[in-house]
Amino acid sequence: MAILAQNTTGPEFGKASPIGLVIIVLLLIGTALLVRSMNGHFKKLPASFEPTDPTPDQAVDDGTDRGGIGPDPRG
Repeated sequence: MAILAQNTTGPEFGKASPIGLVIIVLLLIGTALLVRSMNGHFKKLPASFEPTDPTPDQAVDDGTDRGGIGPDPRG
């Protein structure tokens, strides 16, 4: 505990290392490249994921639960 309680202020206290700046710049460059890459992937996506011919999906959907919404029990 005595080591932790020592006065750490001195001529070098509070000065940032140049390596810290390099790391931050590299992280910013990596983030910019990732954002650029993801924008390219998003532009390749279709505007809508709706099928052009829903017939195959309708055959599968027949008889399935429609989210708990059924016919009106009152008639």
